[in-house]
Amino acid sequence: MFAKTIGSLVRSFVDGVIVLDHTNNILWFDLQENLTFPIDLTTDIKKLFRRDDLRFIDKEEFYTELQGQPIQVSVKQIVEPEQLTVLCIKEFAFQLDNNEARLYCLEKVIETIDEGVMMSNGDGEITLYNKAQEKMEDLQAQEIIGKPLWDAYNYNPQFSEHRHVFDTGKPIFSRYRAHSKVGGVPKYVSYSTYPIKKDGDTIGVFSISTNESKLKDQLYQTIELKRSVSQQLEEKTFANNGTVFTFEDIKGKSTVLKELLREAQAVSVHNTDTLIVGETGTGKELFAQSMHNHSPRRDKPFVAVNCAAIPENLLESTLFGTVKGAFTGATDQVGLFEYAEDGTLFMDEINSMPMTLQSKLMRVLQERLVRRVGSNDVKPVRCTVISASNEDPEKMIEEDRMRLDLFYRIANTSLFIPPLRDRPEDILFFIHYFFDTFQSKMGINAPPISPILREALLRYPWPGNIRELEHLIQNIVIRVTDDSKAIEVHHLPSYIRGKILVEQKALEGENESKASRPIKSALNQSKKQFIQSALEQTEWNVSAAARKLGITRQSLQYHIKKHQLEKP
Repeated sequence: MFAKTIGSLVRSFVDGVIVLDHTNNILWFDLQENLTFPIDLTTDIKKLFRRDDLRFIDKEEFYTELQGQPIQVSVKQIVEPEQLTVLCIKEFAFQLDNNEARLYCLEKVIETIDEGVMMSNGDGEITLYNKAQEKMEDLQAQEIIGKPLWDAYNYNPQFSEHRHVFDTGKPIFSRYRAHSKVGGVPKYVSYSTYPIKKDGDTIGVFSISTNESKLKDQLYQTIELKRSVSQQLEEKTFANNGTVFTFEDIKGKSTVLKELLREAQAVSVHNTDTLIVGETGTGKELFAQSMHNHSPRRDKPFVAVNCAAIPENLLESTLFGTVKGAFTGATDQVGLFEYAEDGTLFMDEINSMPMTLQSKLMRVLQERLVRRVGSNDVKPVRCTVISASNEDPEKMIEEDRMRLDLFYRIANTSLFIPPLRDRPEDILFFIHYFFDTFQSKMGINAPPISPILREALLRYPWPGNIRELEHLIQNIVIRVTDDSKAIEVHHLPSYIRGKILVEQKALEGENESKASRPIKSALNQSKKQFIQSALEQTEWNVSAAARKLGITRQSLQYHIKKHQLEKP
């Protein structure tokens, strides 16, 4: 979006503009009709300009010929808000040197682009206010141009962002606020503000605003499409409720997993909000869908939302809904709490939710009432909420990244999915399971894994958990050759080969490995005494004992429960 904006502004001065990203791929271009050389977004810029080294230097000018047309290219590099390279093209016979004509073109561009543009001078007076900005804020340019910002928007001058940017010379990025109100209704826009500098001095400030209602509509369309596609999956769709998984799809042989499955099934039959904690790739949504399909709500909708994938300024309206006029472009839109009806709302990566929204979510969960953005009416929340976090909630609370009261609201019941590295039985199970799956799918007969590689895979920490192991086995099955007698380390993809070699070397340093994770080296028959000793040494401080044992806090809590250890 910024590439189009800056390219459109520059285009008024030259015969053509090509905007490149930091890897020199074309993001946007606009050329005069008589510049007929072939170009599109897939064009190799290296071949186009015959520059094998492909190094563009800021303020560089060079001359070249494309398809017999002599042109001059000047280079402008931009660092903020994103790294861009702008190539300004002038055809020798058609250069625009008239300053009045340039100014006219620039004003025409600003008036026709979709982004809102507002500019102020050193006294804070509005000097430019285009049509797109008028539509977003429902104001008229003729009524506010020439006025100080604080008079036009009716606020205290000391809170003026334009004045702050003018004084400091530092831009402000990605704000979402309502500066104007029409009929008491705030008009929210997403914007960034930049200083205009000449010869080192700031001479003005401008803001570029965008209306994100279109993005919000696309988001809802994506959610609806995901549900419709899920309903069409053959042999995997469960009652057309938006899910594809049940507990039958959760694979594994470890005792830890079997006990977790029993606990999750017991929780499922009750309409209680649940928090699932597990690292990336452990299968949190798989558990959430399975719990929904095991519950009395199985015939109701299952609605999933990833809190990390939605911009902060859209997440509130996505969850709670909006009413027409709440902000520019807002329509009567059902939020996901209402959309889930009597089913399940799954909020993935809730640890990414900003603190400002956490307090609003906590109130909704506490009162079981939701109010759409811009509305005074409340509607009952009937769905069960399952949340998921890939970080330890207690650590987030200590770091002031999660409200303690929100934790108690979302975690009426908690489930901890242990990482794959703490389940060696499941590592071996999934190695064979994925090998059989991909060999059958691809019609390939792969040789067995060598004992050395198998041991290294068992010792590898698997930071991506089951998902990482699945992708690795798929890569191995694809890469192995017919004449191989066994799968060795050299068959692994390069990105993981070095890490596996480290694990092989760790086999030689057995004592060091045992010292760093003593619980792994303890004999099964002495685990209980080993854990109890660590707890007693730390006066039953679970966090301190977990650090001493070299395991996570949640994993220690599981072992305490498994061995029925009780604090004296």
